[in-house]
Amino acid sequence: MDTTKDHQNVVTLDVHAAKDLLHSSGYNYLDVRSVEEFNKSHVENAINVPYMFKTEEGRVKNPDFVNQVAAICKSEDHLIVACNSGGRSIRACVDLHNSGFQHIVNMGGGYSAWVDAGFAGDDKPANELKTACKFRP
Repeated sequence: MDTTKDHQNVVTLDVHAAKDLLHSSGYNYLDVRSVEEFNKSHVENAINVPYMFKTEEGRVKNPDFVNQVAAICKSEDHLIVACNSGGRSIRACVDLHNSGFQHIVNMGGGYSAWVDAGFAGDDKPANELKTACKFRP
């Protein structure tokens, strides 16, 4: 029996539900954006493991992503996974699920939605906190 999961098996929560889990249920925030995006602004106490890297050929998947997460987190840890808008994080969730991580949820809309909801807690304008992409301004 094949137990491989795909994006349809990933639970996606909005930013409000994700914030509630972070503050009440022992979840950690796994930010899969690039180091540059993470350094621009991020959720307090977030863990950063990039899912993709920018190269001369464009973005490529981090071949060590799962191993890097496994070096920091246990497979039974509760993780909210997010990127900038939701594309990388949903793929990261699939990879983590398929590698044995049991309590993974995707944050819909990513960090951009977090900022738009007013959760960034920073005095900077929203456009300075988030990265524009083709999916979100």
